[in-house]
Amino acid sequence: MARFRGPAFRACWLVSAAVALSWPGTPCRGAPWVDWREAGPFVCRADFPLHDLEGLFDELAQLQQDLVRYLGIRPANETIELYLFRDQASYRRFVRQHLPEVPYRRALYVRSGGRGMVFAQLGRDFAVDLRHECTHALLHASLPLVPLWLDEGLAEYFELPAESRAFDNPHLGRIRWGARFRITPRIENLEKLSDLSEMGGSEYRNAWAWVHFMLHGSPQAYGELIAFLADIQAHTPPGRLSQRLHARIPQLDRRFAAHFSSWKR
Repeated sequence: MARFRGPAFRACWLVSAAVALSWPGTPCRGAPWVDWREAGPFVCRADFPLHDLEGLFDELAQLQQDLVRYLGIRPANETIELYLFRDQASYRRFVRQHLPEVPYRRALYVRSGGRGMVFAQLGRDFAVDLRHECTHALLHASLPLVPLWLDEGLAEYFELPAESRAFDNPHLGRIRWGARFRITPRIENLEKLSDLSEMGGSEYRNAWAWVHFMLHGSPQAYGELIAFLADIQAHTPPGRLSQRLHARIPQLDRRFAAHFSSWKR
């Protein structure tokens, strides 16, 4: 997900008024859309035939239901627009023309004028990228704000197919190895991050790990995650999730390490 520099609760790329004025509308005029689909809250337009992606669209529709079920948030009450491109050249050309302020990434979630939009190009990691950015879009369609680290941690978790999320994420091996030596990434360090440029591979991995711990490692931690998101949804100041977890769970870091040391299928 792409962001402007800003506070830790920055929502997403907020396109400036000048760029928004150049946005050609929906459907985007001048773009060679040859196919479209609806899937849950998503409306997709593509410059290539979509018949080979029916399974992926089913996953995106289910993703909405999974976020509601696992996180206790309300379903998105708006349409999220997907724009898919057959190759890097067509994608890059479109983004350069319509989103000149946005740094190039092979997939983007952008919010402008109350519209959530996801852009992605076909490629090796297309499905992962699309699920990742659509997770951002669904979260921000349901919540007024999401802390940067938690936003990315949730997107890293839900970017895999449902059957692979708990046990098959590539981050798991490194986190499990560290847990054997009681190495626990500090959630407080994640909470200090205020811009996407500050997140490298270790930050994404650590954010994913804390999400995994809250979803699978401790009923008390899971309860705090649900309550934290509920406070955000109710526009109640949620405080810091780290403080809530430490207050609820004695020896939090030890519990984190124990979870990953013993986690197996």
